[in-house]
Amino acid sequence: MPTRYASDVDHFKYGSIGVEAAQGLPYEVWRTLPGLCLPLSERAGGFSKFGFQWEPGHATPVGMPVETELVPRIGVNCAMCHVGRVEGPDGVSQLIVGAPNTSLNLQAYLRFLFSCVGSDRFTADAVLAENARLGDGLNAVQRLFYRTLVIPQMKTAIATQAREMAFMESQPDWGPGRAPGFQPVKIQVLSIPFDGTLDIVDVPSLWAMQSRDGKGLHWDGANTSLHEVFLSSGIGNGATGSTIDLPSLARNEAWLRALPPPPYPWPIDNAQAQAGKAIYVANCASCHDSGGDRAGQVIPLRMIGTDRNRVDAFTPETAQGFAALADYSWRYKGFRKTGGYAAAPLDGIWARAPYLHNGSVPTLAALLTPPSSRPSRFFRGSPRYDQFDVGFSADSGTAFDTSQPGNAATGHDWGTDLSGPEKRQLIEYLKTL
Repeated sequence: MPTRYASDVDHFKYGSIGVEAAQGLPYEVWRTLPGLCLPLSERAGGFSKFGFQWEPGHATPVGMPVETELVPRIGVNCAMCHVGRVEGPDGVSQLIVGAPNTSLNLQAYLRFLFSCVGSDRFTADAVLAENARLGDGLNAVQRLFYRTLVIPQMKTAIATQAREMAFMESQPDWGPGRAPGFQPVKIQVLSIPFDGTLDIVDVPSLWAMQSRDGKGLHWDGANTSLHEVFLSSGIGNGATGSTIDLPSLARNEAWLRALPPPPYPWPIDNAQAQAGKAIYVANCASCHDSGGDRAGQVIPLRMIGTDRNRVDAFTPETAQGFAALADYSWRYKGFRKTGGYAAAPLDGIWARAPYLHNGSVPTLAALLTPPSSRPSRFFRGSPRYDQFDVGFSADSGTAFDTSQPGNAATGHDWGTDLSGPEKRQLIEYLKTL
């Protein structure tokens, strides 16, 4: 029986969507991995080094529920990628529910998981000894069961997943706050062999989703049905047609449709913002305001000029693969191939940095700079915030190189020809959205 939470926000953060029975890791084994494989100096921090968000009183990170399927298993849900963190006005770090987790280095975590479980250090003796050291572990009967069945099966399953994800080693590093859009699903669910395409994208926000239903969803507008997007996210996270928890997923969908964007937590210059509103209406509203002519529409690559890799990676075969899936109690009808990127609303834009679909521009100020003058190298992953340029501080974390394939900071020239004062006014107004 799945765990249910009284509050919608706790359910979003810690409720199962049906992944554990299909791809969940045995929790009693998972918790031993830092002690087995991390350097001694890093073991105290455990999995925190990979940028997971943690809250006091919880044994697992946000977005990693534990459910019992023969044994307790740890899985994932949407919150792992869609709960972020920022250092607030008082210097205290706070969670932002629905925001992209710009600290999460999912690729580094997967590499650690594959390497550790595939190494000589991952033995039944070592796992059970570390589990005992951590305390509150297993009794004698359970230890025998883990030794003879659970641990060997986990080693086999992780080796299979490592082979399926081997494509990531031939591509640029994802870095914090980024992940492939559809590549794992194409391989693991749609059974499409790796086609050499590159679709590493920034994690998007998940608030006020009602306003986006029926419009271009995913970065390239590959679907317009919000309900199908949630269904495909559950499957993409590892649930199957028989394990997916549809009531849980429906609860998250209903809540996120109405979740308001987070208010900007620092002071705003109201006079500057008021002046910036007129600039926004003249330069941005047609694409990004709910009543704009192009709001939610796919802007062709020839017009927007941003890195084309994500668009090319969602192939016609991908859309056809979704339409042909017959393993579930529903059929996908909305997936489509497009030729550009969807114009999204800018609500809560302050918390969605870095910018563009691939996260190649660190701040709003940089986005309003001509592409040739945007930073070619900066750092991602810090929760510290740049209130002036509006974006997370780009001077510490993991290096991001815009010269790497898929990382181009080109395109979206709109607003780059504004005067300096006009840009400052526009940025001040964008803080209010």
